[in-house]
Amino acid sequence: MTKKVITPYSDSEKTKKQQVTEMFNNISGKYDFLNHMLSFGIDKYWRRKTINRLKKYNHDYILDVATGTGDFAISALRLNPKKITGVDISSGMLEVGKAKVLRLNLDSKIEMVLGDSEELPFDENSFDVVTVAFGVRNFENLNRGLSEINRVLKPGGHIAVLEFSSPTAFGIKQFYWFYSTKILPFFGRLISKDKNAYTYLPESVKAFPYGQQFNNELIKVGFKSPNCEALSFGIASIYIAEK
Repeated sequence: MTKKVITPYSDSEKTKKQQVTEMFNNISGKYDFLNHMLSFGIDKYWRRKTINRLKKYNHDYILDVATGTGDFAISALRLNPKKITGVDISSGMLEVGKAKVLRLNLDSKIEMVLGDSEELPFDENSFDVVTVAFGVRNFENLNRGLSEINRVLKPGGHIAVLEFSSPTAFGIKQFYWFYSTKILPFFGRLISKDKNAYTYLPESVKAFPYGQQFNNELIKVGFKSPNCEALSFGIASIYIAEK
C-alpha cells in the first residue's frame, strides 16, 4: 500500500517539492514572527539544545539544510565554526535570511545558497556537521534527502536533525493536537494570509516517522549510532548520528 504524500495544497497538481517552495515563498515575510509567536519562543530553546549537543564534535564547516530565514545558522555561530553555509529551496525565505545576515554583519561567516536538499550543490565530504531544523518533514523523498546529507558529510562527521514529533503522554497529547489543529491554523491563516500553510504543519507532523522510525531511516542511508532525544514532553526531538 502506497503511503499518502502530505502536501500543503491538496487540490494542486504540483509535486510536493513545488508546493512546499510555493508555500514558503508565500509566508516568508511573516515566517519568523509566526514561528516565535506560535511556539511561545520555545523554538529558540530547542535550537540552543541542539547546538549544545554539537559542541563535542568537530564543527569547523557547517551546512544548514532547509535553512529558511537562517535562524538556526545564526544560532550555530555559538559553536565558533570557520564557516556556515545555509541552503534552501525557497528564494523568498532566503531573501529574508540574507537581509538578516547582512543586518547583523555576519556575511563573512554565513553564506546563503539557493538549492534543493535532495540534490545538494556541494562536493562529497565537504562538511563536518550538517543540521536540519524543522525541514526533513518537507523533503519530497526522505531517503534521497538523507542520502545527500550523508554524501556531503566528511567521514566521521555528524548530522543533527531538530524536528517535531507526536507526543504520547496523556494530557500533553490532547492539548498539543487541539492547539496544532485549531489554534495554530487560525492565527497562521490570519497573519500569513496563506490558508493552507499552518494546516499542513500538523498534518505533516502526524505523518512523519519520528523516534526509532526516523533512527531507522538514518541507518538505511549509512549513518551510525543514531540517537533520539525527546524535548518538551515529546513535542520535538533531536536526532544525532555519525557518518
